[in-house]
Amino acid sequence: MYSILLSAGWPIWPLLIISIIGLAIVIERTWYLRQIHIFPKDSLESVFGLANALSQQKSVSDAEISSISQLSPVGPLFACALHEKMVGSSADAALEELQASAQSTWLKLERYLGALATIATVAPLLGLFGTVVGMIEIFGSQGAVSGVGSPQQLAHGISVALYNTAFGLMIAIPALAAWRGLRAMANHRQHECEEFTRQLFKKLYASHIQPADTK
Repeated sequence: MYSILLSAGWPIWPLLIISIIGLAIVIERTWYLRQIHIFPKDSLESVFGLANALSQQKSVSDAEISSISQLSPVGPLFACALHEKMVGSSADAALEELQASAQSTWLKLERYLGALATIATVAPLLGLFGTVVGMIEIFGSQGAVSGVGSPQQLAHGISVALYNTAFGLMIAIPALAAWRGLRAMANHRQHECEEFTRQLFKKLYASHIQPADTK
């Protein structure tokens, strides 16, 4: 592997760096977007248990609501709805706060996905850049004055051109596939969260019209 990197020349190093960054993003987002991480076991039961207590005019402490916000990345959204009900906010005021909280929650779910998409876009361009560098070395090896070329330099230029093209595509294709998969996973988690939030809002404000969306 090291010999391949040497044959590919210095343009391969930017590709290697972004491949490591891309792999780290894929691993982190795959772990983060697991359903058990977004909706831990018994977390929704705890949320709706507090919602039932508030609907029945029972006392709920700030500590209980604060614990909900710490349960998962989407916990602050559920805690926001519970807190607004606890302080006696109207349905319209609660919905406005939910919309603001939802925006920050969706940003958490989509974090780093833009960087992964950028890597998928940039990798072929870096591969093309390496190809151009290799072609320059090929023409340079032919000898501008004497016309006598160096076979070793010619072979090195071809290696730089081909290896960089191949590496660029090897990084871009999996990165694009991973971005699409993680984007779909993030959207699915968002839709699940929206549905749970609608049900929670409906329970807390049963006498009001259920909101169509929390975006």
